[in-house]
Amino acid sequence: MSLRWRLGSVAALVLLLGYLALANFFAEERRAQAWYLPDEGLRLGLDLQGGIHLVISPDLEAAVAQELGHIEDGLAEQLEEKKITGARTFVEGNRLEVTVAAASDAQAIRELVKDYETLQVVGSDAERLTLTLTDEWRDQVHERAMLQVLEVYRRRVDDPQTGIPESVVTRQGQDRVLIQFPGISRIPDIFRKTGHLEFKLVQDADQSEELLRAKHPDGFPEGAEVVFERDKETQRILRAYLVSQTADITGDYLTDARVGFDSRQAEWQVDFTWSREGAEIFAALTEKSIDELLAIILDGQVYSAPQIRARISRSGVITGRFSSEDAADLAVILRAGALPISVNIEEERTIGPALGADSIRSGVWAAAVGLLLVVAFSVGYYRLSGGYASLSLLANLLMVVGLMSLFEGTLTLPGIAGLVLTVGMAIDANVIIFERIREELRGGKAPRPAIATGFRKALWTILDANITTLITALVLYEYGTGPIKGFAVTLSVGILTSVFAALVITRLAFAVYPGTRHVEQLSI
Repeated sequence: MSLRWRLGSVAALVLLLGYLALANFFAEERRAQAWYLPDEGLRLGLDLQGGIHLVISPDLEAAVAQELGHIEDGLAEQLEEKKITGARTFVEGNRLEVTVAAASDAQAIRELVKDYETLQVVGSDAERLTLTLTDEWRDQVHERAMLQVLEVYRRRVDDPQTGIPESVVTRQGQDRVLIQFPGISRIPDIFRKTGHLEFKLVQDADQSEELLRAKHPDGFPEGAEVVFERDKETQRILRAYLVSQTADITGDYLTDARVGFDSRQAEWQVDFTWSREGAEIFAALTEKSIDELLAIILDGQVYSAPQIRARISRSGVITGRFSSEDAADLAVILRAGALPISVNIEEERTIGPALGADSIRSGVWAAAVGLLLVVAFSVGYYRLSGGYASLSLLANLLMVVGLMSLFEGTLTLPGIAGLVLTVGMAIDANVIIFERIREELRGGKAPRPAIATGFRKALWTILDANITTLITALVLYEYGTGPIKGFAVTLSVGILTSVFAALVITRLAFAVYPGTRHVEQLSI
C-alpha cells in the first residue's frame, strides 16, 4: 500500500473517532439540536453524575427452607411407599422434622435418609428425627439462590421498557447484591418487589377478614389462608379472600407479559402468555372452575379476582385498577421472573451530582497537565521525534474517547484515572523506539534504515509490555466490581490505541519526513 493511501486511511480513522469524541464537549440538549453533532457520547457512571447506591441482602435461609420443602415432598412419598403410616414431616426454619409413632419406624427412616446425599441427621430420639442439609449442599443452595437473584435483577435492569441504562448489578461478597442506578433520585418500585405471581381459586370472599371468620365459626379449612386486595394509594383493604396456601398455578410458566388497554372499561391491564405446559394446566383449571373467582396474587397481595367465564388456555389478562406505570412495572416483573427468595435492602444511599462534577473537572485538569508535561519532555529531549510522539499521543486520546463514545461506554472516576494513566503510558512505546533508533544511528546507519530497524527491534518489546498490562486489565474487568471495571475498560482501550498510535502513526510521521540526524547529535 502506498504512503498516500496509508496516510489517508489513518487520518480518516483518527478524524472519525475525533468526531465521535467531539460529542462529549457539548451538553445533551445541544447535541440534540445540532444535526452535525453525534447523538451519543460517553455515559457517566454513578460516581460522576450521581444516583442511587443500593446493597441488597437475599434471605438465603429461605432458600434452604424451600429446598427442604422439596425434599420433604419426596420423603413423604417414599414413607408412603414403605407403608410407614405413622410418620409426620414438617419444615421448621432450616430443619426438617420427622415424628414417628414407633421406634422401628425411626430406624427405617434413618436407613432411608442414608440414600439422601443432601441430608444429615443432627438429632434424634425414639419418636423424632431432626434433619438438615449437609454443609456442601447448603453452600450449593446458597450459591444457586444468589445466582438466581442476580439474574432476575439484571433482567429487570436490562428491560428496554423500564430499565435504567448503565446500571450496575454485581455481587458483593458471598451474600450481598450491589446495585447502582446512575442519574436517578428514587428507586423504581420494580426493584422493591419480589415478583412472585400466583393464581388461586377463591373459596370464599367478603369485605374484611372479620366477616370471613364470622362465616366460619369452626375455623378456616386446613391449608387455607386469607389474602387481601388493597387500595394502591391508601393501602385500605378493599376485599378479603379465602384461598388455599398452595397456588393452583404460578408465574413460573409465563413466557411473556405486555401492557394492554381495555377500551371498553377504559383501564390499563397486563396481557400474559403461558408456556405450552402452563397453558395445559391453566386450561384444565379454568375448565373445571367456570363461574368461580380466580385470585391473581403478586407478592401476597391480590391484584384482581375475576370470575372465570370460560375455558382459558394460552393467554390471559390481569386487571387491577392499574395506572400505565403500574401496568408497565408489573409486565417487567413478570417478564424478568420472580425472585426465588425474599430480599432486604440493607443500605440505600443517594449520591448527588456535585461531587461528580468536581471529579470530572479535576480529572480533565489532571489529564491536561499530564499531557502538557509529557509533550514538553518529549519535545525538549527528542526534538522532532518528540513532536511526532506528541502528535501520536493526541491522536491516541482522541481514539480512546472516540471508541468509548462509539460503544456508549461508561466513564467512572476510576475510568478517568485510567485515562490519565494512559497519557503517561502512551509515551513509553515511543521512548523504546527512539532509543532503538539511537543505537542504530550510533552504529553508523543512515536515518531511514536506522528508523526501520529501530521500529522492527522495538516491536516485540512493546507488544510484550502492553500485552501483559492488557491481561491484568482483563482480569480486573472479569473479577472486579463496578468502579474497578470502569478503570479496566479505559485502561484496556488505552493500551490498544497507544500501541496503534506508536507503531502506526509515529511510523507514518517518520515516513513522511525522517529529518536529518547525525550520530554526534543523538537528538533524533
